[in-house]
Amino acid sequence: MGAESKDTFKLALAQANPVVGDLAGNLETAWRLREEFAKPGADLVVFSELFLTGYPLEDLVLKPALQRAAREACEDLAKRTSDGGPAILMGLPWVDEEADDGKVYNAVALLAEGRIAATRYKHHLPNYGVFDEKRVFAPGPIPEPITFKGLKLGAPICEDIWEKEVCASLIDAGADILIVPNGSPYWMGKQAIRYGVAEARVAETKRPLVYLNQFGGQDELVFDGASFVLNADGSFAVQMPAWEDAAIVTDWHRRSDGWYCAQGGIADIETGDSANYLACVTGLRDYINKNGFPSVVLGLSGGIDSALCAVMAVDALGADRVHCIMLPYEYTSSESLDDAEQIAKALGVRYDTVPIHDGVEGLGACLTSVLGGAPDGFAAENLQSRTRGTLLMAVSNKLGPLVLTTGNKSEVSVGYATLYGDMNGGFNPIKDLYKGQVYALSRYRNQDRPKGCLGPEGLIIPENVLTKDPSAELKPDQRDVDSLPPYSVLDDILNCLVEQELSVPEIVKRGHPVETVKKVEKMLYLAEYKRRQAAPGVKITERNFGRDRRYPITNKFRERV
Repeated sequence: MGAESKDTFKLALAQANPVVGDLAGNLETAWRLREEFAKPGADLVVFSELFLTGYPLEDLVLKPALQRAAREACEDLAKRTSDGGPAILMGLPWVDEEADDGKVYNAVALLAEGRIAATRYKHHLPNYGVFDEKRVFAPGPIPEPITFKGLKLGAPICEDIWEKEVCASLIDAGADILIVPNGSPYWMGKQAIRYGVAEARVAETKRPLVYLNQFGGQDELVFDGASFVLNADGSFAVQMPAWEDAAIVTDWHRRSDGWYCAQGGIADIETGDSANYLACVTGLRDYINKNGFPSVVLGLSGGIDSALCAVMAVDALGADRVHCIMLPYEYTSSESLDDAEQIAKALGVRYDTVPIHDGVEGLGACLTSVLGGAPDGFAAENLQSRTRGTLLMAVSNKLGPLVLTTGNKSEVSVGYATLYGDMNGGFNPIKDLYKGQVYALSRYRNQDRPKGCLGPEGLIIPENVLTKDPSAELKPDQRDVDSLPPYSVLDDILNCLVEQELSVPEIVKRGHPVETVKKVEKMLYLAEYKRRQAAPGVKITERNFGRDRRYPITNKFRERV
């Protein structure tokens, strides 16, 4: 492998969408792409971090049966490369059988000429935010370059380029090119951070860098792809698209000053509302499809949250896989009925109206002897919500669709949601969007249909839904602002408390009354028990609930002001 030397090199980049645990499916995807790359004469095909098993594996990687299956799949793939076609650089969990210590590594393996020619391990294991790799992987030694066809290829894995040490060591050992397989999940502004890290390593090492990222959704995480190649002078040679599978062959030439990647396509990368919208759609689509659900059902109330969820569902799955149900009670306004019907017609989905009066009254009658009268106050309001949740789950049980829940981050933060009611469901595409972001994405989608979306073009969500006062409609003349600060105020306070961990005095300095800040802080803490029981949902912000922000349920701490 190391003796052959030449002045040109074709490096294929596979930005693909693996399924965690589906080793047979991921292997066949890899082989299909390898066959496609063989046609233009690729020398080496690179896949993203842990592609063979899917990423992240969490504690599944500790299962010996999974480790053995990964090894066998890798050996199978390696044998196939005896046909003289491209070699493969494949990510997978790896146990060193000779060491006999049981340690599992986050690894890449070079598969060439019918064998596993080399393995390299991830050195820096992230242990912050959504990452918990120190729990499941052993840190590998600082990797040596891989010699392949006269080149020395550095293969730092993901986090290994966020610190200087690994790349510097690879260059000291003679690496010509840095090839970085990644499993880097999306959150707002992430691509700019990636550019900054990659550009810093290129400036320090004076070597070109290939950043190959995963695409697709996995539980609450979504990966945007957006892979790229930087030349040694820091210029962009290639920018692959975000939010889609992509496969390209890059052409490399040896020059007097080192290896250089010829100019390839430079795709436009979505930012802001467009990126956030595609993240929600991608996460929803892959959660439904990868888990084998045939379709989804949701309560369409005529409000902004369920409207946006319905549009996202159609964009992700198509109208024929989305079922919307209006569940009116006596407090449901006529405009909500009209708005919900307009949205359903615009989307072309199945739409049913199921009045809940008999169900609510019947449940209330059952409780009369226990309560000493009919339920009232919050008990009566929550009974409506839980009746709706029960009916949607019954539809799911009978017809098979997954129930989508539709609460936004503002409401989930402060507990303005009913357990076993409007929180019923298996997935929430807008779980990590504050209310203001829900409005922003709704307006955005009315103006533009992003790439890959299956819903109609043009205005879908009526202007009335965007402008009317938000209301749960659980009692006469109810408005959200009766129980909560205005969403513009609430969202800013929550962002300060959740994303930034600011103190109460620091938030007050932003112009918010201290009583309001303390009220929101208290509601945030008290609602932790509800969030622990909430459905999973797409991560959009840098600090979502569950994977990033892990607070105790039993918690008496309050700031003294």
